[in-house]
Amino acid sequence: MFKKIIIVFIIATLASCSSSKPAIATTKKQAAAVQKPRTAATKKQTPVKPIGKNYPSTNITTEVIQSTSKTVVTSDLINNYILQYKDIAMGNMQKYGIPASIILAQGILESGAGKGDLALQANNHFGIKCHKDWLGESVRHDDDSAQECFRKYKEAAESYRDHALFLVGKNRYATLFTYEKDDYKSWAKGLRTAGYATDPNYPDKLISYIERYNLHQYDCQVTGKDYTPINKSTSVKNSPSNSNSSSNDPNLYEVQKGDTLYSISKKFNLLVDDLKLKNNLLDNTLSVGQKLRVK
Repeated sequence: MFKKIIIVFIIATLASCSSSKPAIATTKKQAAAVQKPRTAATKKQTPVKPIGKNYPSTNITTEVIQSTSKTVVTSDLINNYILQYKDIAMGNMQKYGIPASIILAQGILESGAGKGDLALQANNHFGIKCHKDWLGESVRHDDDSAQECFRKYKEAAESYRDHALFLVGKNRYATLFTYEKDDYKSWAKGLRTAGYATDPNYPDKLISYIERYNLHQYDCQVTGKDYTPINKSTSVKNSPSNSNSSSNDPNLYEVQKGDTLYSISKKFNLLVDDLKLKNNLLDNTLSVGQKLRVK
């Protein structure tokens, strides 16, 4: 009996040793849960400067227009201004008898080709002040005196119409209407004489714009006359008394054959740019007989 017990015990012990270790139950986890999240490595991008384009150079010139405000304009800007208002100017010439060339030249000069302070703030293209008979809106602007009263319009076309009515309705401008309708030189000088502007160079500035931008062609469209563009290279015969300077104004010099801006600037100890600025010149073109302010 005792032997049987011993045998049973030995068999149980052997069975226990030969049995496998308890299995650990595991579940297959998703790879994404087991592995650490992968972060895509990207190289830090170096900022790339935009490649500049080589735009073709242009012959656009600039000038400073000094009237009720100082305005820097380009020749393209002036040409666009002319195209925008030439029809209104010709309409006013037909209705009121004022040369379209004078209207446009005054508009360019007084408004800085539409970019001057009064033009932008008040649609005032001719620098017309309020005066006692003005009942419309107004703005204050420094001119001959501080904070003077200037007329304000809803649109530029109203300014053009009021400019015509202003000239027609004032007795001091009556002499202007005795000139030929397309005689822009007499009109330019007459405006200064009648007191439209205090600048002694006002007529020359108007004539300069008219001739540089061929504004007289619009007078001819109204009158039906043939228009001949001004040839800057055409020589003009001068009297001996005017060979070196204007007999009327010692500050003016009359251009002679062979003169250049450089030679004139040296003669009067000026820089070429200063000479161009004094005379509102857009380029270096001169014509014989042209009068330049040199002082």
